[in-house]
Amino acid sequence: MTMPEQAPAATQTELETMAALLKAAGDPLRLQALQVLGYSSFAVLELAEILDMRQSGMSHHLKVLTKAGLVEQRREGNTIFYRRQLPGPHATSGTLHRALLARLDAQDLAPEVAARLAQVEAQRAAQSRAFFERNAGEFEEHDDLIADYEQYGDLAAELLARALPGGGEAALEIGPGDGRFLLQLARQFKRVTGLESSDAMRARARQRMQAAAASNVQLIAGDWPQAAPPRQFDAVVLNMVLHHLPSPAECFITAARRLRRGGVLLITELCRHDQGWARDRCGDQWLGFDEEELHGWAQRAGLTLLEIQFLAQRNGFQVQACTFVHQDDNATR
Repeated sequence: MTMPEQAPAATQTELETMAALLKAAGDPLRLQALQVLGYSSFAVLELAEILDMRQSGMSHHLKVLTKAGLVEQRREGNTIFYRRQLPGPHATSGTLHRALLARLDAQDLAPEVAARLAQVEAQRAAQSRAFFERNAGEFEEHDDLIADYEQYGDLAAELLARALPGGGEAALEIGPGDGRFLLQLARQFKRVTGLESSDAMRARARQRMQAAAASNVQLIAGDWPQAAPPRQFDAVVLNMVLHHLPSPAECFITAARRLRRGGVLLITELCRHDQGWARDRCGDQWLGFDEEELHGWAQRAGLTLLEIQFLAQRNGFQVQACTFVHQDDNATR
């Protein structure tokens, strides 16, 4: 008779890591902070506002979470943001870490916390919208400081064509700017919707559609994800938009909910960089993203990676272009 294999005994290091994790997680407010950080990265002042406590107290809790390996710091220009840390390499503590985050993600935020989180995200969105209203006439100039649309636009079109070779009924582009990629979508899909928060940029996109006689394109006003259209799409596109949005993780979840089963999310986005001037010159809220961040958010939303490509751009920037397929009926939230 063959005896079942026993799991290897936990090492002293693993036990100590587990103890630190359990101690850090043994406080309701710290659990709320981890839950909130599942939506985005936040500065200490933002977290203090969301959780309705003094900055000094919030800093203490973040220090405990950071020491336990549950949270890490990330500098964005002159501001330090906190985000969840990925589970560590130790099998036992890593399993516990993942189970804790999965349980938190399965729970809704307390209503009062959700309301304050929405207020912080609205403030971020307003700042981004104001930037593009002020700089609509210089959009292409600012954009070209970082990335060449002709390169990443062509790559995005290729990835989408490979993911959906027959096109589809409907596509949605978030933040289409002056509408250049909308014309590409208009050739692949019967109906195309562009959701643009800036009145000035929406006007420029509408002029481009009229000049090209793209009658199957509709432009609507609103912020993503709050103003997500209620219908389903074969493709959702975010081209160089995610680093302008207040809550990147929530963008993936909302996109998954707006995709038909088998639908595709197309993302072109900056890789992580340290060029803080992009905040002031280009209205960026985030200095790019790690590949693992995008894949982690997609996985939580029920999306599976199809393809990823990288492009080197001017001024030391790099662009990642990814397609994800929606295979699950329900997203995390």
